[in-house]
Amino acid sequence: MAEPFYQSIVLIAKGAFAGLGLKIDVVGEENIPLSGGALLAINHTSYLDFALGGIPAHMRGRRLVRFMAKDSIFKHKIAGPLMRGMKHIPVDRDAGSQAFRDAVADLKKGEIVGVFPEATMSRSLDIKDVKSGTIRMARIAKVPVLPMIIFGGHRVLSYAGKDLTRGRPIVIMVGEPLDISGDADEANDRLREALRDLLAQAIDRYPDNVAGAPWIPARFGGGAPTLEEAEEIEVRVRAERAEKKAQEKKKKK
Repeated sequence: MAEPFYQSIVLIAKGAFAGLGLKIDVVGEENIPLSGGALLAINHTSYLDFALGGIPAHMRGRRLVRFMAKDSIFKHKIAGPLMRGMKHIPVDRDAGSQAFRDAVADLKKGEIVGVFPEATMSRSLDIKDVKSGTIRMARIAKVPVLPMIIFGGHRVLSYAGKDLTRGRPIVIMVGEPLDISGDADEANDRLREALRDLLAQAIDRYPDNVAGAPWIPARFGGGAPTLEEAEEIEVRVRAERAEKKAQEKKKKK
């Protein structure tokens, strides 16, 4: 199916990236099958990951990716119609079983589905613990899991803010299909290790790999928070959000 709406959004995104002068380096797109279902398991560090994450598949025979994304995006007056038009998959974190079933159905139909197994953006820029749903979906749908790293988008638009400086480098790496046989927990551990290894390769290729730089993970000598420090920040931010919501609720009474 041609899907002119989705293809037009891809062209607009490519135009925007060109306008920003992003230097996008893609490695391993040949690992994406030309036909049939596949599950892309992608790290998550920026708000651009949805757009950047579709580039390798589009390079590989103009294939399109159905991304799993939190349902609040689908409720947005502008983003919502776009997400539905591209047939992405809404995820209600309080009731994720429907999203799981929808993703499996798409995979069985031969679609490529993109999932962020860390669930939320990584403030450490390193790989957090990954959720088990990725392996379970792939096993039920009988499709390959391809680990994938996007590195550099966080310097443009992320928790840290927005920086539209031209010429930012982006490295995207698609790994070979993961071995998901045997024990499910062990397969999940292999997924995290594959993402960690790919991240190391991406940082080796990254032209702005500067010691102490805040855009490089601590594990690689950068100034980003460690995984433990990032978790402390996340706990504090969640508490502040909860307090803000409680205060807003009181005002409405």
